[in-house]
Amino acid sequence: MIFSLGRNIRMLSSKKILVGDRVVSPRVARVFSTALPDDLPSIPSKNSNEELWKRRDAAVARGVGSATKLFVDHAKNAEMWDVEGKRYIDFSGGIGVLNTGHRHPKVVAAIEQQLSRVIHSCVQVMPYEPYVELAERLNALAEGPIGAPTKSLLLSTGAEAVENSIKIARAYTHRPGVISFSGGFHGRTMMGMALTGKVIPYKKGFGPFPSEVYHARFPHAYRGISVKDSLDDIAHIFRSVIDPTRIAAIIIEPVQGEGGFTVAPPEFMRALRDLANQHGILIISDEVQSGFARTGRFFAIEHYQDVCPPDLITTAKSIGGGLPLAAVVGRKEVIDAAEPGGLGGTYAGNPLACAAANAIIDVIKEEDILSRSDKIGERFRHRIDVLTEDSSNGIGEVRGLGSMVAFEIVRPGTHDPDPERTKAVVARAADLGLILLSCGVHGNTIRVLVPITVEDNIFGEGMDILAEAIKQTR
Repeated sequence: MIFSLGRNIRMLSSKKILVGDRVVSPRVARVFSTALPDDLPSIPSKNSNEELWKRRDAAVARGVGSATKLFVDHAKNAEMWDVEGKRYIDFSGGIGVLNTGHRHPKVVAAIEQQLSRVIHSCVQVMPYEPYVELAERLNALAEGPIGAPTKSLLLSTGAEAVENSIKIARAYTHRPGVISFSGGFHGRTMMGMALTGKVIPYKKGFGPFPSEVYHARFPHAYRGISVKDSLDDIAHIFRSVIDPTRIAAIIIEPVQGEGGFTVAPPEFMRALRDLANQHGILIISDEVQSGFARTGRFFAIEHYQDVCPPDLITTAKSIGGGLPLAAVVGRKEVIDAAEPGGLGGTYAGNPLACAAANAIIDVIKEEDILSRSDKIGERFRHRIDVLTEDSSNGIGEVRGLGSMVAFEIVRPGTHDPDPERTKAVVARAADLGLILLSCGVHGNTIRVLVPITVEDNIFGEGMDILAEAIKQTR
């Protein structure tokens, strides 16, 4: 029996099932199953989603947003179950944290093994081998795209990695200025917000921000911003705002995350590298969301390594598989510009997180996650391309690299963003059992960050639900 929640569910035929007042396919209806992962007991929560939301609303800061009013109870790979027992397919991956899925057995085993030895000592007090091992492995992975001997610094969050990359760049160059881009997201700390190229919701009411940060437009042909436009913006900054000899670094996401999964054109990346070489400026590749196999490479900048080898790479999110971990990897002489004691943090490079990360690198290599990322991206594009053929679906540009893929929701027959319908698609998908996230400068982009380890049938089921949500919100 597939349905056991006491909901108004009735089979009309072998191909049609009535869920409430909606007729859906059996595959879509299956999301209402209470089936649990084999290794988890069914322990119902004493609270409903509604009751927990009331408690959250009373206890948690208003500034902490939530994409849904659902509360997860347990999860496995690309599936989650809420406290009421309803199953969901996870196309959000904890905002790009779960490239190797919820609770990958090898990652869980590594955490458990480390848990039995030591939880915390602080690497600045008494170091531990997992930190050193992870730094060695990150260096080996980054030497190809960077093109030089590397060193690593481990931290706790993506914003912390970005902050430290700026500190390192300024220490190495003895310059204050930094250039970032519209649509870019670099964290919620003060420097992270200064670098971020989107005001609402990230920057509103929090200024003033650190000085010497300058923004250029990010090239996006679909939105009428050419590579020349972006380079002209940088030329204007050099000509009218700050001399290039005072710029320490240019920080860029090769594929923008919160900005809408917009992919940097290779000719733009080449031009940035040429400008950087001309003026002694460092290139920082912010890979907090795009790193660790999401684009079909360990680092997204590998797609550009022949035209734009970076000096520093920041990474976080899926490096820890759900545990707080981040890193800055870069050219040895650049990383070592900071004085001893100038870098670090009490929890930075925690032993449990390092153990998880070392296991995740093994999983990516052993399970051929890089090529699987490309295959998932291809399957996604094929399904969305079919939906695009019907103009009433209002699907605009489809874009991305590997399985870091997204599409815009627009008013049919135009390029005009439709953020309200985008919200409706995300909400309807959740009703049907699929967790999605929107993003983008105009709030009209639906992005997919499904665990790359997702089973083929689960991914197909999720795409069916997505298609249904698009059709039902037209």
